[in-house]
Amino acid sequence: MYKRVFGIVLDSIGIGTAPDAAKYDDEGADTLGHIGEHFQGNWALPNLQKIGLGNIRSDNPILGVEPIDQPVGYYGKMTEISAGKDSLDGHWEMMGLPMMHELSTYPNGFPKALINKISAFASRPVIAKGPYSGTEVIKDYGEQAVKEGALIIYTSADPVLQIAAHEEVVPVEELYKICEYARSLVNEAPDIIGRIIARPFVGTQADNFKRTANRHDFALAPTGATDLVKLQAAGQKVIGIGKINDIFSGQGIDEGYHNESNMDGMDHVEHVLQQDFTGFAFTNLVDFDTLYGHRRDPEGMGKALMDFDRRLGSVMKALRPDDLLLITADHGNDPGFKGSDHTREQVPVLAYSPSMQQHGSLGIRESYSDFGATVLDNFKVGNQVGTSFLTALK
Repeated sequence: MYKRVFGIVLDSIGIGTAPDAAKYDDEGADTLGHIGEHFQGNWALPNLQKIGLGNIRSDNPILGVEPIDQPVGYYGKMTEISAGKDSLDGHWEMMGLPMMHELSTYPNGFPKALINKISAFASRPVIAKGPYSGTEVIKDYGEQAVKEGALIIYTSADPVLQIAAHEEVVPVEELYKICEYARSLVNEAPDIIGRIIARPFVGTQADNFKRTANRHDFALAPTGATDLVKLQAAGQKVIGIGKINDIFSGQGIDEGYHNESNMDGMDHVEHVLQQDFTGFAFTNLVDFDTLYGHRRDPEGMGKALMDFDRRLGSVMKALRPDDLLLITADHGNDPGFKGSDHTREQVPVLAYSPSMQQHGSLGIRESYSDFGATVLDNFKVGNQVGTSFLTALK
């Protein structure tokens, strides 16, 4: 048994089209593959490659991250069975709670009655109200929002309702209260929304409006016992880093850290590495998604991955022999694909410990739930959803 398990989710870093991608109009999506093509192989992820990232795609190599002969860890990919392709779906499935029914989406905008209730509660006008890019919506409506003291409400192809407001006009705590109220309105059919997202921004005019790190996700509460809850009930410490606490509504989490950025998140990982505990530390690094994937910026996404890879080297050196590191993603967000939404892809799964004597393939996992099942198996916690790959790690 490993004393500590560290799980890191590289938000949006898919590894190629999922078998059911056609259902989502995502055929041909390939986040890592298209980043490699953008750089024409002139990029490097040596630590991820060392664990085995390139070996997952031996039949269709990622330019610049090709297979190597002797990886130091185990590698494979996982297929999502949940009905959606949002962060909530992906993380819940990882933790043993697949979402088998689709949540509400609003390609034609939100119902007038819903918007009116939010506006009345906030005593503020609402503008936008439909699908929009998060960066473009504040560019197009930010000045009006500042002038009118308004809320900008918008969505994407995912089951989310996002509320943007200028921090100097609508204080962050006020925005959070508005989002909490909106959360209370969309927990039952016909409107069941996965996440209400507060999107504060700053700036003086359209060309310099910028979203801040005060984003906060108000997620639908888990509809059943997740693996985090099971671990906690079994006496294991559970630490959430980044938006993990938001995604699981704090359930099953003993200690949480808010990330200002990917690098801030890695600071938290390294801080937790110095702690003496027995249990699971679960991290989400969201910049890949919010700063680069949705903006279709392969250059930025690739550079952010290289930054992460450099920090990964420090993490690998700090791991103890009885530590296990698991790295994966929650969905794709191909910066070389059409549109600006998440993409239905398979995701990588990598496993490494300094005590490993062998390496090899974990194959294609049938569900993200195999990730959480492995963590539960390690701590001898039963009632698993999915199939553990712990015995393959030698």
